[in-house]
Amino acid sequence: MKEIIDIVAAYEKAVKGHKKTALATVVLVEGSAYRRAGARMLITEDGQMTGAISGGCLEGDALRKARMVILQQEPLLVTYDTMDDDDAKLGVGLGCNGIIHILIEPINDGQTNPITLLKAAIAFRGYSVLVTVFSVEDRKAPQPGSCLCLADGNILSNGLEILPYRNELLEDAKNALDNKRSAITAYQGYTAFVECVKPLISLVILGAGNDAIPVTKMASVLGWNITVIDGRPNYASVERFTNANQILVAKPEQILDNLELNEWTAFVLMTHNYNYEIAFLKELLPLHPSYIGVLGPKKKLERMLDELEENGTTVTERNLESIHGPVGLDIGSETSEEIALAIIAEIKAVFSERNGNPLKYKTTVIHSN
Repeated sequence: MKEIIDIVAAYEKAVKGHKKTALATVVLVEGSAYRRAGARMLITEDGQMTGAISGGCLEGDALRKARMVILQQEPLLVTYDTMDDDDAKLGVGLGCNGIIHILIEPINDGQTNPITLLKAAIAFRGYSVLVTVFSVEDRKAPQPGSCLCLADGNILSNGLEILPYRNELLEDAKNALDNKRSAITAYQGYTAFVECVKPLISLVILGAGNDAIPVTKMASVLGWNITVIDGRPNYASVERFTNANQILVAKPEQILDNLELNEWTAFVLMTHNYNYEIAFLKELLPLHPSYIGVLGPKKKLERMLDELEENGTTVTERNLESIHGPVGLDIGSETSEEIALAIIAEIKAVFSERNGNPLKYKTTVIHSN
């Protein structure tokens, strides 16, 4: 999602500068590659690139082809076979042992276009679906390209209505949204990349001490939506937390009234104030958030939970699964920056449904879809 947000911002800047642009999208990967389907890169006519479609090996050749697309104003499907010696001679050998199909589309200003669809996807805080149609079988055939965004029950079309298989495409888009899973489907000689776009993680940090600052900085790099909360106005300030999207000065019982929560909201409690945190946990636990991280020793957390139950708050098995205390992955952290790294990594692992183990011990593919 962050890549999409960056691309939209770069496009708006290019429009203000009267620069023509093209959008390159990885639409299909066969075998292994550095980036998966859904990776994107915006290219301006003067060679500026935002986003990435590889580890840096394809960008140069994609830039040349994007300039041709901008000139001709016709979408182009480009295929890189990393097992092909000819591609290696061109300087795009990736050593990934796969085939990467990339669709490059010109962006026409002032009308519905692929960027318009990306804007619709990021405007909604929940799951959305983007559909891109291309033809691998006949590269000389018209490449329909980015044609649909489905978000919050709303359908935004970019040429979908003229496609003979539009009803099937729309049904597959709805299925992808229901299943929260991307898919590759085939229609009458064409292939569709039906991409389920996940929402951004919303990180709520309870505590505005100095150790919370590096947490916000790292989360900002990932594009997360960040809220910092504290009861002390001299700590919870814009000057201290320049990367936060929202800063609240509130009592524990006031906090939830000022937040918009969803299944992608993570909480980290790091106030170093026992009474403040236990009061907030009492308000938070009944909502069953996906992730609650508690800074400090395990005995502190156990005491909190025991005290809550003694005072009538039910702590369910579901609560216990979502509570992580001590917070963070075990990477030997000592400094506030290292602790922040451990916290951010654990949150990412939880929402990606991964265990945080070293990849060298993984016996299956890194990306299953």
